[in-house]
Amino acid sequence: MTERGGESSAADALKTIVVVPTYNERENVRRLCEEILRQGRAVEVLVVDDNSPDGTADLVRELSAEDPRVHLLRRKGKLGLGTAHIAGYEWALARNYERIITMDADFSHPPDRIPAMLEASLRHDVVIGSRYVEGGGHRDWPRRRILLSSFSNLVARCALGLQPADCTGAFRCFSRRVLQRIAFENIVSKGYSFQEEMMWHCCGRGFTMAEVPIVFVDRERGKSKISLKEIWGGISTVGRLMFTPAGRKELAPSG
Repeated sequence: MTERGGESSAADALKTIVVVPTYNERENVRRLCEEILRQGRAVEVLVVDDNSPDGTADLVRELSAEDPRVHLLRRKGKLGLGTAHIAGYEWALARNYERIITMDADFSHPPDRIPAMLEASLRHDVVIGSRYVEGGGHRDWPRRRILLSSFSNLVARCALGLQPADCTGAFRCFSRRVLQRIAFENIVSKGYSFQEEMMWHCCGRGFTMAEVPIVFVDRERGKSKISLKEIWGGISTVGRLMFTPAGRKELAPSG
């Protein structure tokens, strides 16, 4: 696996792990790991696999034998996207990574935006790969999905008072201290609505936030995992958080 060449950057200096939850992503995972590792010498990847029946974990194990910057966390079954993210956070915190990035496995999030996100993380605590700022957007998405995504994002922002323009996407970069200040046991969402809940926990904690534009691309291979159940989960999560005491989301400052 080759590395991105060029001048020194945050991607070459900050110890970074890119957490990629997977379920049946064998068709994408090799190329994705290669693309992630090209972004900087200090960038590594952790695949959190929910025991995919297509052999995703077995392929990642082979990749790890080829390159020690590829790591695998294999779970017992399909336990949910939200718990996969938390498992990745905890794995990264236990190993002293300075930056933790999360992204999807289907190339909807462009790996080549990782360096820009890491550069922005030198000045901000949370950096979002954003579809809803100037220069961002969608490509190859049907109009109904764009409308649904835009509406879900608007509802989350307005109902919960979230600051970012894009608070439902999964392409995010966290400074270590952010994740140290969040009580993961208070996070209820296990599906896609985890993204809104995680942003709700981040907002209002005094963390600075930035958004780096990305163009979100529909997956080329494999099947989308968004369902009506996930859509309802997003609605119910927003409703629950509207009436959740703000104090539940605060951890004591880390030493």
